[in-house]
Amino acid sequence: MLDNSKLKQIIREWSYWDKEPPPSIPRKILSGDIPLNPDIVLVIQGVRRCGKSTLLAQIMAHKKLPRPSCTFVNFEDPRLSADLNPDLVDQIVSLSKKISEHDVYYFFLDEIQNVKGWEKWLHRKVERPSNEIYVITGSNASLLSGELSTALTGRHITLELFPFDYHEFKSLKGETSFESYLDEGGFPRPLVFEKPQELLREYFTDIIEKDVRRHISVRSTLTLTQLIKAVFEATGSEVSQRSLAKIIDVTPDTVKSYLDAAIAAYLLLPCPYFTFSEKQSAARNKKYYPIDLGLRKAIITKTGKDKGKELETVVFHHLRKEYRHVYYWRGKGEIDFIVLKDNQIVPYQVSWNAPQQRHFQAYEEFKEVFPKALPPVIVTQENIEAFLKKK
Repeated sequence: MLDNSKLKQIIREWSYWDKEPPPSIPRKILSGDIPLNPDIVLVIQGVRRCGKSTLLAQIMAHKKLPRPSCTFVNFEDPRLSADLNPDLVDQIVSLSKKISEHDVYYFFLDEIQNVKGWEKWLHRKVERPSNEIYVITGSNASLLSGELSTALTGRHITLELFPFDYHEFKSLKGETSFESYLDEGGFPRPLVFEKPQELLREYFTDIIEKDVRRHISVRSTLTLTQLIKAVFEATGSEVSQRSLAKIIDVTPDTVKSYLDAAIAAYLLLPCPYFTFSEKQSAARNKKYYPIDLGLRKAIITKTGKDKGKELETVVFHHLRKEYRHVYYWRGKGEIDFIVLKDNQIVPYQVSWNAPQQRHFQAYEEFKEVFPKALPPVIVTQENIEAFLKKK
């Protein structure tokens, strides 16, 4: 067990008891509901380095919480690495309560998945709610899985945080072009770093090692990296697991486990085939999109620009945040994206320049299969900024 004075110092360094949080770009997610209740755990998930720790401080300010009542701890602090167990979390709670008295105590526990047995610890806390409120973060979508998911049924709210969208990007960079966003992406720190691609490559390595590889049995990091690079290069195209298996010389089942782990780490976002039959959808190839265009540019080896696929990625992210489930469809032609809005089928076609005849032919084909589908929403470079302002 850590010495109390040492742990108190660590907590004080992470918390804002006697200092102001550093200035930051307000995240759009704050405009939604941010519930803080003793019997409800607020879970924030997202890719590593997308700003989850900063968001915790923004929640404190947004909710006007008394700073001395808020305890922040990041469980990736190396000084805690030898004691990552439930006793440490109990010690943190006890110490915080002894420092000053409050009616309610708020605990912001960052990267909690590093604490062994944290699931049972949190289960115990929400089963017997008191004057303690918990907000937790993690860099893996499997954070709420297995026993904890069952234990917290109806007792947790999950929010997903992504790298900056275009409007958050402009808030940081000032008036800038949409093409600059396509080039630089939305990871906050690299946007103000003198060698952004070097930093992004470090991010990629950290995500692979800490959030992907630790959840699966991987023959080598090189094999996993080759797979992700191949999928990054195929952004927006249907990807065959059998084809990927041949590229990296593993079985299709192994490819599936690698892709699932990359998705859980928010490194990749899947776009499945649209059908009302789950069996048919599972049998079809998926499209995949990178979590961030800047990260993709730092990793892939292909030269040249594909503005159409980059625009498509931005549109996908926008739809993914709003609707959670985004699909594609293909017959002889392709519908780039489909969402269900109020039980209505809404197709989207994306083209850097004006839409071509093939976009409309694909829609007519789609309409024959789904006659109740609404007219397509066309997104191009001309209307993308207006599109991104819509909810």
